[in-house]
Amino acid sequence: MRISEIAQEATTPLTAVKYYQREGLLPPGEKTAPNQTSYDDRHVRRVRLVRALLEVGGLSVAATKDVLAALDADDAPLAEAFAAAQHAMSSPRAHDAAPSPAARERVAALTSAAGWATTDENPGLDAAARALDGLATIDFEPTDDYLQAYLTAAATAARADVEALGGRHDRDDVAELMVVGTVLGDPLFAGLRRLAHEDVTHDLFPVADQDGRRS
Repeated sequence: MRISEIAQEATTPLTAVKYYQREGLLPPGEKTAPNQTSYDDRHVRRVRLVRALLEVGGLSVAATKDVLAALDADDAPLAEAFAAAQHAMSSPRAHDAAPSPAARERVAALTSAAGWATTDENPGLDAAARALDGLATIDFEPTDDYLQAYLTAAATAARADVEALGGRHDRDDVAELMVVGTVLGDPLFAGLRRLAHEDVTHDLFPVADQDGRRS
């Protein structure tokens, strides 16, 4: 299979595939002649994965390389690939401030009270704490009930993610779904949450039409 055929099979522009190749995001092909390299279905699958991580998941090239390295380490536990994906999605941007100790302690207390088995190194702790700090800048102090709703929704989504792995038995399939599910689960959850916002807003803040009927 030639590189142009990879692009066709993966329904990805050839320019993008060549870019992935230049950035070292694709495994090397097999040299069949001095100026000819052969590729196979593994490369098609990798192109699709890289495209999902970069274009849909929004990861940087460097973060994508970290995730792929964890996936390609055959002797590494799956938890390492999962952790690499979590850190790639949750790593703070250059302008992000460190969360306040109070916000961090509150998130840790809430997850502990819920019985979650987590570690202080999980990047989600700081990400959630920074969100609380952001809410504080507009003088909004979330109640425990408010945050409990988020905890419940997050636990339901996380269980769905992990239980989906049970339908796959090959290590590579499990690792790939674990990583892609982590990266793409965020935009999926956010998209559905925005749709739900629209629906709930219609219930709580109905708008009257021209005839005075509320909708």
